[in-house]
Amino acid sequence: MKLTLGFSPCPNDTFIFDALVNKKIDTEGLEFEPVLEDVQTLNTWATQGKLDATKLSFPALFNNTNSYAILNAGSALGQGVGPLLIARGDVDVRNIETLRIAIPGENTTANFLLRYAFPQANNKVPLLFSSIEDAVCEGEVDLGVIIHENRFTYQKKGLHKVCDLGEIWEQRESLPIPLGCIAVKRSLPVDVQKKIDKLIKKSVAFAFSQGERLSPYVVEHAQAMEEDVMRKHIALYVNDYTADLGESGKKAIQKLHEVYLSREEKKEIKPLFVE
Repeated sequence: MKLTLGFSPCPNDTFIFDALVNKKIDTEGLEFEPVLEDVQTLNTWATQGKLDATKLSFPALFNNTNSYAILNAGSALGQGVGPLLIARGDVDVRNIETLRIAIPGENTTANFLLRYAFPQANNKVPLLFSSIEDAVCEGEVDLGVIIHENRFTYQKKGLHKVCDLGEIWEQRESLPIPLGCIAVKRSLPVDVQKKIDKLIKKSVAFAFSQGERLSPYVVEHAQAMEEDVMRKHIALYVNDYTADLGESGKKAIQKLHEVYLSREEKKEIKPLFVE
């Protein structure tokens, strides 16, 4: 059985899925066609049900629970892993409603956490995540919300952190930050959904078993990223929650879902997780 699998070219995702898509593990009769795109593209495709399994920001998943459910393996959660709000110079966030803010997509968790921390921040400019630093540097926007490897590069461009949006979530909720998940189509047979989940967990275990060596697959898609940044990226976003959400991971996601529904004035009836 052949299945499409969407994820980003970022080191954490290629690290997770290398063994699976390149058949370094037994895929038990399943064949995966990898589709590598930025997360906002994947979020948009979810509304079309384009992929069988896909990386999604949590708001995108919450908007598509009729079509997709969360797998236990492959998610990005943690503490100290949230998006950062950055600027060129001193910025008074008390007047944030007047400032232009670059975000990495409307349906990203980063945008949700910006709204969670600053409900009055409405002057937003959606940009590809990798172009946000330059937009701030060049004065196209006043502030930028950065994710992924940009956490490790913004200071080299003379930018500084205004605040850590993930830290605000952690302080208020006393829970890890859910950033993104791997979701699977509900229309797939339940045994296939569970097999995909099991195989992703095996792929993560294989990646960790290789020690600190960066695989060619990770390096190939890292777009000339410095090796140190690749390692920091993987270390930050791939952890025990990636192998299995566990009860604490599910609790954090359920809380994020609860807050999301209350702020969007929506009701939800579908269970979030693959049972």
